[in-house]
Amino acid sequence: MQIVKQTSPYIRKQVSTKRMMIDVLIALIPVVAFSIYRFGWDSVLRIVVSLVTMIGLEAIAFGMMNKPNKSEKFFDRLKSRYEKFTVNNITAPAISAIIFAMIIPSKLPIYAVVVGAGFGIVVGKLLFGGLGSNIFNPAAVGRIFIALALTDMFSGTYVGVDLVAGGTALTTLRTGLLFPQALNSYPLIDLFMGNVPGSMGEISALAIIIGGIYLLIRRSADYRVVLSTVLTFVVLIVLVGLKLYPGQVIEYTLFHVLSGGLLFGVVFMVTDPVTSPVTRPGRWIYGLMIGALVVLIRLFGAYPEGVAFALLFCNMFVPLIDYPKWSTDKIKPAFVGSYIVLLIILGLVVFFGVGGVA
Repeated sequence: MQIVKQTSPYIRKQVSTKRMMIDVLIALIPVVAFSIYRFGWDSVLRIVVSLVTMIGLEAIAFGMMNKPNKSEKFFDRLKSRYEKFTVNNITAPAISAIIFAMIIPSKLPIYAVVVGAGFGIVVGKLLFGGLGSNIFNPAAVGRIFIALALTDMFSGTYVGVDLVAGGTALTTLRTGLLFPQALNSYPLIDLFMGNVPGSMGEISALAIIIGGIYLLIRRSADYRVVLSTVLTFVVLIVLVGLKLYPGQVIEYTLFHVLSGGLLFGVVFMVTDPVTSPVTRPGRWIYGLMIGALVVLIRLFGAYPEGVAFALLFCNMFVPLIDYPKWSTDKIKPAFVGSYIVLLIILGLVVFFGVGGVA
């Protein structure tokens, strides 16, 4: 594959950006459908509010960034601002809006939804130049902003347990409850099907996996970044399980994989072609960084969940990963060796970090 200097999103095969976006929207259908089934009109309302906010602000910004013609008629000048406005300018913010709605609680106040969606699309995307120019994932930017600015709404103290936006099952582990007791409260089958509290689109692993399979079959999501993220996460969690719960390693690993926003983040956010690397080795490194950071945040950070934080942190390094002076699209033996060594080092860090060989 030849690397060509162009404006993102970078297309790796002969398909249009429009088709890729439509594929993502189709893949989101199972998740959205489940969220509506699970949370009813609360889900519908927050999805609609997020859509109106992000698409509306994108349209306003598009008009402001394009010069009008010299017509004396107001509506003619206004119309001229939108001559280059395409379906991509609707589909792209629609995807961000739906993803944002899926990573928030069903009872989050409407004004908080507006604030988060508005901040995500304006600060996370429009300030960088709009479609294809942003380095941060807009949905993650909005989610992190309201999580930090409106902390009480995500701590479970504002209204109730449904407001816990991180993995509620993971929260039990951070409150001192041992894993066997947490597993009794949140069985693996419930985590897989979505019969647990949490963010609207993150709780059903089944719905997420269906969407992920569709994206991979359509090749609208790159398998390398998906595999690298999940592989890194699983390897590190297995090592932690070997130390903490040697008799329940498989259950402990599945509990972490199915809890929180890992699967949703991997399928719908990590694979974002605008904010992820363009080279094949870069995607492997990107996935390794995200998977490792999620584990480190979950084990040693202040939050029970860390997907959005890890994603935004790694977004900052994508330009460095893709820097033309050293980036390449070929997977060489030296890279494979370096990847394995780095994974081993990370494994030793988390293993000894949880008290391994002590």
